[in-house]
Amino acid sequence: MEVGTQNIAKLEPFLLMSKGAKGAAAAKLIQDATTAPGVFVFAELLEQPNIQELSGHEQHNRFYSLLQLFSYKTYPDYLQYKDALPPLNEAQITKLKQLTLVSLAQDRRILPYDQLLRDLEMPTIRDLEDLIIDAIYLDIVKGKLDQREQQFEIEYTMGRDLEPGKLEQLLVSLQNWASTTSAILATLDDKLSEISNRTATSKKYKEAYEKQYQATLKEVVDKQKEQRNANKPPVYTGRTGLTAAGRAELANQRAREEAEQREREKAQRKEAEEDKDSMDVDEPTDSKGKGRKPSVSDSSQGQQRKRNRV
Repeated sequence: MEVGTQNIAKLEPFLLMSKGAKGAAAAKLIQDATTAPGVFVFAELLEQPNIQELSGHEQHNRFYSLLQLFSYKTYPDYLQYKDALPPLNEAQITKLKQLTLVSLAQDRRILPYDQLLRDLEMPTIRDLEDLIIDAIYLDIVKGKLDQREQQFEIEYTMGRDLEPGKLEQLLVSLQNWASTTSAILATLDDKLSEISNRTATSKKYKEAYEKQYQATLKEVVDKQKEQRNANKPPVYTGRTGLTAAGRAELANQRAREEAEQREREKAQRKEAEEDKDSMDVDEPTDSKGKGRKPSVSDSSQGQQRKRNRV
C-alpha cells in the first residue's frame, strides 16, 4: 500500500467524526488528529464544513490555524506564530518536525545537519538522527545518513498538502517545465537528425573512398606485375618449334660462326707474333764508327790534350 493511501486510511475515522462535530468538539477533533500516529495529511479534514466553520469562530479559530499548520506549514512557522496557536504536546511537536523534514526534502536533495539542527531546534546530532530514522520507519521520507559529511541524502519523500494558491503556482511551474522539456526534446531531435545525416554522408564518403582506393591499388599491382614480366629474361625450354631441317640449318650456321671466330683468333695471334719478332732485330753500324757514340776514355784524353796546349 502506498504512503498516500495509508495516510488517507488513517485519516478516515476523523473524517467520519467531523460530520457531527461542531464548535469545541471539532476543535478537540483537530487536536486528536494532529496528535494521532501515522496521520500526515489533513487536506480532506480541512475541507469539511464543520471544520471550516471554526475559521470564523472567535474562541476556536486558533485550532483551525493549527490544522493549517500541520497541513502545509513548518516548525519555523509555528515558532513565528506560536502565540496565535494552541500549545503543542510532545507528540505534535515531533510530528510537526517530521513534516518540516518532508518539506525541506522536497526542495533539496542534500540536507546538511547544520540546517536541520537550526530549523528543527534539535539539541544534538544524535537527537536529529533519531528523528530522521523515525521518519524513515514511518515511510514519509527515505534517504541515507552520511555521518562523515554530516548530511542527510534524500532518495524519496511523501507529498504534503498544498497551501491555497500553491496549486496555481504548481500548474504554472509544470507548464514551464513541460515547455522547457518540449524545447529540449525538439533540440535533441534536431541534433539526432543532424548526426544521422552526417553519419549517412560519412558512410557514403567512406564507401566511395574505399572503392577508389581498391581500384587504385589493383591498378598499381597490375602495373607492377607487367613490369616484372617485361624485365624477366625468356626461359629456354628446349623447344624451338622448328622442323628437323630447320634445326640442322641452325646447327650448321652456329658451326660456321664458331669456325669464323676461330680463324679470326688465329689471325690475331699470328699478327702478334710477327710484331714481336720485328722488335728483336738490332740496327746496323759502319766500320768507321759512324754513328757510334764516343766512349768515356776518348773524352778524357781529348780534355788532357787541351790542357797541355795551354
